[in-house]
This record gives sequence, C-alpha cells and structure tokens, in this order.
Amino acid sequence: MMLANGAGTKTICQHQIDMSSSDDSVIPPIATSGTDRHSLRFNFENTYARLPERFYARLDPTPVTAPSLVKVNVELARNLGLSPEFLASPQGVEILAGNRVAEGAEPLALAYAGHQFGYFVPQLGDGRANLLGEVMARDGLRYDVQLKGSGPTPFSRRGDGRAALGPVLREYIVSEAMAALGVPTTRALAAVTTGERVLRETALPGAILTRVAASHLRVGTFQYFAAQGDTEATRRLADYAMARHYPEAAQAKQPYLALLDGVIARQAHLVAQWLLLGFIHGVMNTDNTSISGETIDYGPCAFMEAYDPAAVFSSIDHQGRYAYGNQPRAALWNLTRLAEAFLPILKQETGSEEAALASAREALAAFDPQFEAAHSAGLRRKLGLLTERDGDAALAENLLERMAANRADFTLTFRRLCDAVAEPEGDEGVRVLFTDPGAYDSWATGWRLRLEEESVSGQARVAAMRMASPAFIPRNHMVEAALDAAVRRRDFQPFEELLDAVSRPYEDRPNLERYTMPARPEESVLQTFCGT
Repeated sequence: MMLANGAGTKTICQHQIDMSSSDDSVIPPIATSGTDRHSLRFNFENTYARLPERFYARLDPTPVTAPSLVKVNVELARNLGLSPEFLASPQGVEILAGNRVAEGAEPLALAYAGHQFGYFVPQLGDGRANLLGEVMARDGLRYDVQLKGSGPTPFSRRGDGRAALGPVLREYIVSEAMAALGVPTTRALAAVTTGERVLRETALPGAILTRVAASHLRVGTFQYFAAQGDTEATRRLADYAMARHYPEAAQAKQPYLALLDGVIARQAHLVAQWLLLGFIHGVMNTDNTSISGETIDYGPCAFMEAYDPAAVFSSIDHQGRYAYGNQPRAALWNLTRLAEAFLPILKQETGSEEAALASAREALAAFDPQFEAAHSAGLRRKLGLLTERDGDAALAENLLERMAANRADFTLTFRRLCDAVAEPEGDEGVRVLFTDPGAYDSWATGWRLRLEEESVSGQARVAAMRMASPAFIPRNHMVEAALDAAVRRRDFQPFEELLDAVSRPYEDRPNLERYTMPARPEESVLQTFCGT
C-alpha cells in the first residue's frame, strides 16, 4: 500500500513499555570484547535494550590507540547528572573513546532502513555508532548517550566505523548552536581524538563524538520492520515510541494514529524553525528524520548567507532535492513513508485497509497547514508584528523576494531590522545589504505603516524581535576555518572561540562582531561534505 503526498474500531496498544522500570532477567550476559567495564556513575536506565534482539546488534565499541580529550560539554554533563570533571579525567576519556564501558551500559548498534535521496535501502543501521544506554536527566527527561565513530558494527557495510575529526567538530559546533537557538536537536556531550588515522580521500585524524538525543528512533527504524512485513515488530516499536515521546497518544481512541499525528506535528514545527534561521540540513533522508522531532545527523549542513530559496551546499545533493526551500516538501515526503510503514497497524486499529488509508491521508494533510502556521508566526515575530492581520504573509513574502533579488544576507537583514524598528537611523544598516537599497526603502514604507497598527512599546517590540532573529549563527566560513585549524595544526582555539560565540546567539556581544559578518568572496564556502 503506497500513499501519495497529500493528504473504526478501537484497539488496545500491546506491549506497552514502562519507561521507569526494566527486567534485567531478560537480558543475556554481555561479552566485554576485551574492554574494561568501569563504574562511571552514568546511572543508566536502559529500555531499548529490552526490545527483541532483532531491533539491534549487541557489541562494545572498538578500542582506540591513544584517546585524547578535545571538549566536554560542562552544562550538558551536569544536566545529565554527570560529573564533567570525571568525564575529563583519564578514566572518563577512556569511556568517551570506547576503550572502557561504564557499569550499566549495554552497547547497541541500532537497526534501521531508509530512503536515501529517494532510493530505498532496506538495511542501514548504526554503521559507526554505539548506543551506550539511557540516562534520566535533571530535567526529568530520558536521553540516549551514544558514541559516534566508535568502530565497525554488523551494519557498517564494509566501512571502517570511524569518524574524522573535522565532521565530529562540525556536528559539535552546529548541534550546540541549534540548541542555543532553541531548535530541538541532538547535542554534543564530548569529543575526543583517537590517536589513529582514518582514510577518506586522504588520511585524517580520527575522533569520536559523544552524542545525546531524546532517542535515536527514526522514520527509517519503522521502515526497517515494515519492509520485512514484521507487523509485530512495527507495533512494538510504535508502542515504545509512544511511551517514550508521546504518552498522551496512548489515551487516544486510536493511539497509533495519534502517534502518527504527533510525529507529523513535531516535524512541521521543526522544519519551520529551520527555515526561519536559514538552516539547510543537506541530507534529509528518512533515516535522518527523528521520531522525537529533533534535528539529527549534521553532515553536509549549512546556514545560508545570501537569501536564496534554491540554496544547496551539500556536495552529494546534485539535484537540489534538499535545497533550502524544498525542505518542507522533503519532510512531508519522509512522513508519507512513515505513514506507509504504519498502515498495517492502522489497519488493525481502524478495522479495514480503506479506513487505514483514509486516516493516514488525513494525518498527512495536516502537515502543510501546521508548517505554514508555524512559519508565518515566526516571520511575524522577525518583523516585529505581535498580532496577526490580513496581509502579513504577503508583507513577509515581499521582503523575502526582494532579499533574494538583491542577495541580502538572511541573518543580518532580520537582525538589523531590530535596529531599524527602534529608530529610523537604523534603516541604513539594512539598506547596505541590498544591491539596490531602494528595494528595501519601498518595502519599509509599508512595513512601518503596518507597525503603526499595533499599540506596542518600542522596547517590547525590539526585545521580541531580537529573540526571533539571532546575531550569531555558525557561518560556514567560520566553521571551516575552525575545522581547518584543528585538523591541520591541532589548534582548537578557533573551535572554542566559535563555540563560545554561537552559545549566546541572541545577545549583542562586544568584540565578537566578526562572527556576525558574511564571508568575503575569497572566504566563501560553496560546498559542504558528508562526514562518512
């Protein structure tokens, strides 16, 4: 049964999972694979490891020669209830490198499939990652702790299972920037070098990223079992996703449909946030689409400078499938594949194939209006409009069209509008971003008339606008300069400085103005590359 993009009886969810408890009796002994299991105070409470063995492969990380710490995320470690000092110790670095396994960890490589640039691959899986386990953080939420670049697994497909230093640092910078920007995202807990080289086009220093995620469930995880006709596993996975991410769905009349609705809603809001920040994921395959609604897998990602809906930076996206402006359409395509995977359990829930198809199409039809509502609301905030009026969408679209025609920098234009709304003298900072300043002037006349329709204090308006339009993003040339310094010279200072700049993106910070500026022509980064 296939669903084109577009748009019963009650059953009880089976195999509901109690996320607060586990049954150790069902877990077989885990071989140490030569690693030294060491108590690291992670306080793991693992639930995915309680699912059937066909959901993953059990194996420990592959030890490395000479691990060395690059960075520990102190704030994130403390929220996870971990000691950053211990993680930075020699014993902690051994764990972050995969040379030791913490007590309570149950390392797994997860199984999943996926559509990659539209082509289905029935088995992908964690080819270079180990899920160590799950921890309950101080915020009351459950998080996966995963090593990325930790060696080969049964899913490696002849790959070496390793990661190079550059891609590890890119994911660290961009994922932490996204978190600071308020976008749901996986996060970086730590980065270490391995003392070994990995062979790509050249020999590169190896590294391992410790990644934290709400979970690593993907659209491709459901596709993996659906492709095998394993409806029981699909149901088990849906029950797990519901218990972990959408507990309210379990109370609905049709829980699996409610779960699908929830995933669609979160993805619609997530992609709207990407567009409002000029972010291009670059590789929106179904195996990179998170069930939790987080941004996951920062490979050839980039933040756009000159506004262009057709902007593509990924070196492997030859047809522009995942161009900036195509991302909503790509997300809906991916969600349609998820709905197809759900059809067998929706059929059981609704009582017929026809009812299942109708329910899935209705759920998918909600994506566009949810995306448009979130995107339009965000554009109003960026323009300083605190109420909704007819014509607001056209006003925003008109500005975007003029920005595209004039190669205006996306981030700077909206940030400088904050100054323009505060005082007319601020207009000059926006005008100079347009090749034809008159294009801004004629638009601004209508904008100011619209602003006069609201009785909002100037101070309140500026404050709201500044929280919608960041001063700092990880601009591509700055990221590449930081990675180049780290890889070529083992100089991590540019990495640290850029990370500091993007960690407080909505503040104006003296002496950091260079991080707000677009690349000069000789600095421009026109392509970004996948980290595998």
